[in-house]
Amino acid sequence: MEKTVRRGISANALKLLAMAAMLLDHLWATVVSGNLWMTCVGRLAFPIFAFQIAEGFFRTSDCKKYLRRLLLFALISEIPFNLVMGGSWLFPFHQNVLWTLALGLWAVMALDKARRSGNRRDVAAAVLTVAAALGLSVVGFTDYGLAGVLTVLLFYAARDFRGAWLCRLAGMVLINCVLIQGQTLPALWDFPIQGFAVLALIPIGLYDGRQGRGRKVMKWLGYWFYPVHLAVLGLLWLAG
Repeated sequence: MEKTVRRGISANALKLLAMAAMLLDHLWATVVSGNLWMTCVGRLAFPIFAFQIAEGFFRTSDCKKYLRRLLLFALISEIPFNLVMGGSWLFPFHQNVLWTLALGLWAVMALDKARRSGNRRDVAAAVLTVAAALGLSVVGFTDYGLAGVLTVLLFYAARDFRGAWLCRLAGMVLINCVLIQGQTLPALWDFPIQGFAVLALIPIGLYDGRQGRGRKVMKWLGYWFYPVHLAVLGLLWLAG
């Protein structure tokens, strides 16, 4: 009997969803302030990107090249991010989210190497790497910081086993409703706005493993979208 293939959301569709949510959030933070729903929807963006970093680790043919590419675009994105966050070309108190994703990938690479080898040296190196990644996210003031790195690690660890969805749910609630402190919605009994990030598990759960059409185009669109849209919004905000 032929096995039925489950059709859901492709990796490219997830990426487009995350990009749209991110754009809404950054519009709210700059040129379209006052529309709180936009940042609520925007909370879905980071967990989807973190999930795709973990998935990308398992699917890429060259993890080191993947990490180098993230670091390159983190550098490219820094000035546009500074314009949005600090209103100037230099803003050392908050670094863009690609640094956080790169730190998460670095930690995942070390953990996976230790898991595969079981070598004590690799295990020790993995512990030190994870500690360093978490520490750098804090002292470097990267976007989402320690919670962001933990989100990437969560999606790496909670994968392909029975009950993985429950681990993801518990981890996402802990990270976004307890660990991250921020604005709340008084009308919803002081519900944390960051808690809307947990809803990202719905499209993530519908992911069917397909890459989707236009693989190369979507790959580079995903990288360039971040610095370009930040630059445009930053310049518009400064001009206004």
